[in-house]
Formats: sequence, C-alpha cells, structure tokens
Amino acid sequence: MTVKSLDVVGIGNAIVDVLVHADDAFLVSEGLTKGSMALVDAEQAEQLYARLGAGLETSGGSAANTLAGVAQLGGRAGFIGRVRDDQLGAIFAHDIRAAGARFDTPAATSGPSTARCLILVSPDAQRTMCTYLGASVGLDPADLDLSMVADAKLLYLEGYLWDSEAAKQAFIAAAEVARAHGGQVALSLSDAFCVERHRDSFQELVDGHVDILFANEQEILSLYGSESFEAAVEQVRGRCRIAALTRSEAGSLVLEGPSSHVIEPFRLGPLVDTTGAGDLYAAGFLHGLAQGWSAERCGRLGSLCAGQVVTQLGPRPQQDLQALAAAHLGAGA
Repeated sequence: MTVKSLDVVGIGNAIVDVLVHADDAFLVSEGLTKGSMALVDAEQAEQLYARLGAGLETSGGSAANTLAGVAQLGGRAGFIGRVRDDQLGAIFAHDIRAAGARFDTPAATSGPSTARCLILVSPDAQRTMCTYLGASVGLDPADLDLSMVADAKLLYLEGYLWDSEAAKQAFIAAAEVARAHGGQVALSLSDAFCVERHRDSFQELVDGHVDILFANEQEILSLYGSESFEAAVEQVRGRCRIAALTRSEAGSLVLEGPSSHVIEPFRLGPLVDTTGAGDLYAAGFLHGLAQGWSAERCGRLGSLCAGQVVTQLGPRPQQDLQALAAAHLGAGA
C-alpha cells in the first residue's frame, strides 16, 4: 500500500469569524433563530455588523477549524478553500498555516471578498451565525489540488459547501480521487437547515460516497425526516462505515456496523461558547482514525477536544491539545 504523506485533507469554506456577545432580545429584534446558520449578502453583513458591539476576529470555517485541530493534535493536515487577495484572505491563510496545516489554494484576484461569519454568542453559550460566503463559494474543481487529495488517508468534506453547485462538483471529483487512491471520505452535515435544503442529494452522497459521517442530533433527524433520535439511528446505521452522532451535553453515539459506542462528554470547565464544538469533535475523531485507533477511542478523543473548545471564546483551541489528550487518554494519545 502507498504510504500517505498527509493524514487528513479538508475541503470547505474559508471564512474569517467575528465573534460578538448578543442577548436573546437582539436575536429576536433581528429575526434570527438561535443556534442556526443564516446566509446573508454583503450588504446585510455590513448592516448587522454595524449594529453589534466590539468583536473578536479569528479565522474560522467549519472544515478549516477541524483541520487546524488535526494539526494541533500532531496530525499531518491540509486544507482546500478559496479566499480573495484581501486583508481577511491574508488573515485566514496566515492563521491556518500557523496552526500547522498546509494551505496552497491560490487567492482569487477578482470577484467577491473573502467570506466572513458574524457569530452571535448568547449568554447560554449558544451561537447564532450569519454568514457572508463571498469568495468561498467560487471554489470549483479547477481549484482542487488533487495530488493533495490523493496523498491523504482521509478526505473531509464540509456540508455547508453543498449550497454551491460548483463546489458540489468539486466535492464529487475529490471524493472519487480519494477513493481511487485508497483513501476514505468523511462528511460533516454542518447544519440542519443546510440538510433541509439538500436532503435528497445529501442522502445520495452518504449512500454513494461517504465512509465516515458526522452529524449532530438535529442534523441526523433532518436528514431522514425522523421524529426521534432512535429512529434516525436505525435509518443511518449501515449506510456508511462509521456514523459519529453528537448530542451536546449528552455526549455522542458512534455507530460502526452493528456496534454502538456511547461516548460520555468531557466537562473541563464552565461553558463559554459552543462555536467549534462539532468541528473539534471531528478533528479528534479523524486524527484518531488516521492513527489506526478504534472507533470508540476516536470518539473519546473527539469528545475531549470538543469539551476543551467550549470552555473558551472562539473555535481554535487555545490549549495544547496533545498534552490534554495525553493527560486524559494516556499513552499513545
């Protein structure tokens, strides 16, 4: 078998996050659904930003956060996503490279500006996102570094990109290359509203191209139109090799063939901000898979990484994840 030089390569929206504290009354006044992700245009983004207080600016994007997490765990990570040659684009590129991930996608020299996401953090630590996708939705098959995809053990795809037809084609092309070169394909469903928009095609993607599926409880219910979590579990079981289903404070459930692994949550401090929890769960899980760990141990590392990131503001861990893993999971972490 060919030795791979990369553990995980991800494809997703290249976004700079602006995190701001906002109370429930503000969400209601703006017509926003708490905990959701809404797409906005450039004008809406500017108007909303003007009505908010001071914020924390940090590189984000769901898959990019995951790949940064893989790199922080000591994994060999690469990311593919589109930015513009502007200030935010430079910030994004600097931050993901500084985290240790490879990022080679050329910046666009024309068209929309780099994507940004306004993340409104409520007093209960829930996050409500308003995203201007900008340059990120211009990603198409021509932007793919397929040599990077072929050289990865795992290809990780971000469901948010399914809103773009060109990006959808890039997904399929990358998945086919990964499979042809002995890699496995992982997908994050990203958001329940995104799943509702593309339920049929997501089901086809899961059945035909995905080895590892990541979804939270709301997303898996939406994918199969199920009325209960238990019913959704039975719908997804066996459709892919592994399904990792997160349930917030209830931990997660990892399905592997006929087996079910209940993963307890790690509570490492007061809950501050849930931004990035699912992204870091995927980071830990994928890193473990790349090291050949069991699905249950992968779930524990994912749960640990998620448990850390919710104790801080922002989606990129500010703590040494390798030391954290060694302390809680022992040798080999």
